[in-house]
Amino acid sequence: MEKFKYLGKDKITQLPKSSGVYAFKGRDREILYIGKAANIRERVKNHFQKLTYKDNLFIDQVSKIGYLKTDSEIEALILEANLIKKYQPKYNVIWRDDKNYFFVAKTKEDFPRIFITHQPILKTKNLKFKTEYVGPFVDGKALKETLKVLRKVFPYRSCRVLPKRACLWYHLGRCPAPCLLKTKLIEEIPKNTLKIKNICQRNARNLMKIIEKGKNPVLKELKKEMKIASKNQEFEEAARIRDQIEALEKVMAHAKIFEPPIRQITPWCKMYNKIELRLRKMLKVKNKISRIEAYDISNIQGKAATGSMVTFIDGLPDKNFYRKFKIKIAGKPNDIAMLKECLTRRLKHPEWPYPDLILIDGGQAQLNAAILKAKSYKLKAKTMALAKKKNELYIENQKKPILLKTLPREIFNLILQLRDEAHRFALSYHKKLREIDFRSNL
Repeated sequence: MEKFKYLGKDKITQLPKSSGVYAFKGRDREILYIGKAANIRERVKNHFQKLTYKDNLFIDQVSKIGYLKTDSEIEALILEANLIKKYQPKYNVIWRDDKNYFFVAKTKEDFPRIFITHQPILKTKNLKFKTEYVGPFVDGKALKETLKVLRKVFPYRSCRVLPKRACLWYHLGRCPAPCLLKTKLIEEIPKNTLKIKNICQRNARNLMKIIEKGKNPVLKELKKEMKIASKNQEFEEAARIRDQIEALEKVMAHAKIFEPPIRQITPWCKMYNKIELRLRKMLKVKNKISRIEAYDISNIQGKAATGSMVTFIDGLPDKNFYRKFKIKIAGKPNDIAMLKECLTRRLKHPEWPYPDLILIDGGQAQLNAAILKAKSYKLKAKTMALAKKKNELYIENQKKPILLKTLPREIFNLILQLRDEAHRFALSYHKKLREIDFRSNL
């Protein structure tokens, strides 16, 4: 593995504009933080010019900035994971928990399944087959995009249970469709089971090797296979491997998997300052309200119950701090008990900065439950709840609710946006769990 090339922190303009990995080194030569970027120079500039709460923890300690260029964003993602595993940087490790880092998993069966998980040790207990893992990865969205891109080159199976008919992935050419072996459609069934088994295993093996070590080992192996096929006069097979090599090199070089940095627009910042002043006056608080968290519960008669936490900073959603909770309590449906569970699990994570304001979906009962839970953790945040039926806003230490429609339009819009985003996030996770339950019962 290559070593970082270091520059003084006053020489940011000399950093490359290419994709790659960067590292912040402290005064005692300890690596504080490792990150990846599509443009190393611009990403490092953002750390110093647009400080987040994370940056404030270590940015003053930085003495040097290291970098390693890569040929693609996918290789930057893979290299970042390997370097974090090797160096265990202090401020990468601090933010790690079971729901932050991601692993790519491959089951060891005739037709291997590829999927992403947060908790490999716990997941293994519930799987029928032995499973191997590659990771950890920090950026879940980039990892998902990487798998989508690589699936074009190495189609793989992702379904938990083989369906009775071929799914959309097969028709898009992204899955070898071992499920066809279960159908009675003779014209669709491969000539023999061994052929499709070999395709599934070879594709899954190559994909995992890329995720772990990058493209070069896989390209070397594919070129060797192509030469052997050509030597044996298996020209169709050699042509197939040649096309796979070209496709791999193309997607690795041109795939865009990193989200561009979200830049706050100055006019909105000025607008939020006015909204925030009105919000403080309405809530009768003196402290600045920058970070707002909204919570919602989604379930059907207590089944597949989920909770959500969405975070807005200075009036804008910050999805890095969204959290979803699979409700663990059993028994009759109880929204208040579910809400308490979500808040308890959230408040056990002080490394996620505590909010200045909390919005709960519900009425007086939900508000009281949230206030008691916040006080048990000595949380200073103000709490309010929005009841759906009449859009009544219940506020901590205020006896009567306020009709949302009577509030200034900008506050009305902000509160509705918070409530609706929390509801959307909880419902999407609830639907996902129901789909998983449905498939497992097939």
